[in-house]
Amino acid sequence: MWSYRLVAPYTFERNDVPDKSFTDVAGDQVLLRFLAAGVCGSDLPGFRGARGRLPGDTGASAAEMDGFPIHEIVGEVLASRHPDHAQGDRVVGWASGFDGLMEFVVADGNGLAPYDPALTPALAVGLQPLACVLYAVEQLPSLQGRHVAVIGQGSIGLLFSYVAKAFGASHVTGVDPVDRSGVGEKFGVDTIVRATSDRWVSHLAPQDKPQIVIEAVGHQVATLNHAVEAAAFGGTIFYFGVADDDSYPISMRTMLRNNLTLKSGVTLDRRRMLDRAGEFAREHPDLLSTYLTHTFKVGEVQEAFELACSPTPERIKIAIAE
Repeated sequence: MWSYRLVAPYTFERNDVPDKSFTDVAGDQVLLRFLAAGVCGSDLPGFRGARGRLPGDTGASAAEMDGFPIHEIVGEVLASRHPDHAQGDRVVGWASGFDGLMEFVVADGNGLAPYDPALTPALAVGLQPLACVLYAVEQLPSLQGRHVAVIGQGSIGLLFSYVAKAFGASHVTGVDPVDRSGVGEKFGVDTIVRATSDRWVSHLAPQDKPQIVIEAVGHQVATLNHAVEAAAFGGTIFYFGVADDDSYPISMRTMLRNNLTLKSGVTLDRRRMLDRAGEFAREHPDLLSTYLTHTFKVGEVQEAFELACSPTPERIKIAIAE
């Protein structure tokens, strides 16, 4: 079967590796045939060559792990040891081994769900990040009538903006150095700020501070403190961006004096949230087609990741499809 691996920073190599079969499937796992995958911002440090926390990430120049770093996957079930999935089902969700960039993938069945067959696999990819956003919003106070700011307007940040507006936010502010004026309105953004978050915070008047601030950037330490500084008195900050460092300095004085709440966490209840994402997509039928802006063939993996690393105003979600 075909498989891709990172052999150096910014460099994929295609290989033929032994096929996977039912004997490779343990309890509650399924064997999938690759149909499509999504490129996530959390995949990009690995593409750049940064060393991650996975046990197998031991390569000299890059991870050198088969299928890495893809975790957003759509596939056809070839074999299953999970009671909810049967041969022939088409499912979306998590490649639990971060190894979704190969022809056959073994994944945890609890992180997969069927999707509307009217969707192409490339469109269905968007249900996985949407499930993550919906789960995060469940952890927040009601957004009804609130001012919500989202730091980072990449593919995840724009989804947060859209969901916040759909859940009744009175005003959504999107902050990103990339010009999102061409797409922000489609995702419910009322105020599009083209600036880094530190500049935005430095010009933010007290009466304009949002009650809810979502950090959707990650991979560095500065933006968390900017989110803390931006939040209104009694507000809530949700740190969604992936933390690459063990320790993040924040102003506890600001947290204390402004009675702020800081939340974070990974997506749990994955099957339930994937089902909820499917419902949300049906309720908002234009969302997934607006969200997916670029689709590449499997043989164009290199080009797909290179585009993902480029600050392109019109790029939102990138899919890789068979």
